[in-house]
Amino acid sequence: MAQGQSVGKDKHFLCLEHMYLHAPINRIYQPEICITDGSADIKIDISEKYFHAAGAVHGSVYFKMLDDAAFFAANSLEQEVFMLTVSFTTYFTRPVSSGVLVARGKVLTQNRTQVIAESVVYNAGKKEIGRGNGIFVRSRIPLTKEMGYREA
Repeated sequence: MAQGQSVGKDKHFLCLEHMYLHAPINRIYQPEICITDGSADIKIDISEKYFHAAGAVHGSVYFKMLDDAAFFAANSLEQEVFMLTVSFTTYFTRPVSSGVLVARGKVLTQNRTQVIAESVVYNAGKKEIGRGNGIFVRSRIPLTKEMGYREA
């Protein structure tokens, strides 16, 4: 797709989902993702490979899920370029060591230069285990097939 070319929203969401799932980092986590207008849900099955020495999920997994969910909620509103996280604050509220984690991100507000989004990650019992919020800006990096921005 040529830079500056607009696509339908549903196709844009599918292309973003494909891009996310085919990023090299996600070979480790093997997540699921669903993107809609201004929101994104990410799901990861817990595995011992994500644990710290005390036998619970490492905070880096919480951060990844929270940032990714908020990021893709923000990028759902931008069809031409890749968004960038410029700041992200994370709060860990409880440990988890089994089940499935689901992060839900949503855009809170946007203006000409930035998007502010928040996300919450839940355990299998639907209890909040962490939350975060971030500021995202539009980069100069076009969304391209080479980065995986295409339909499956």
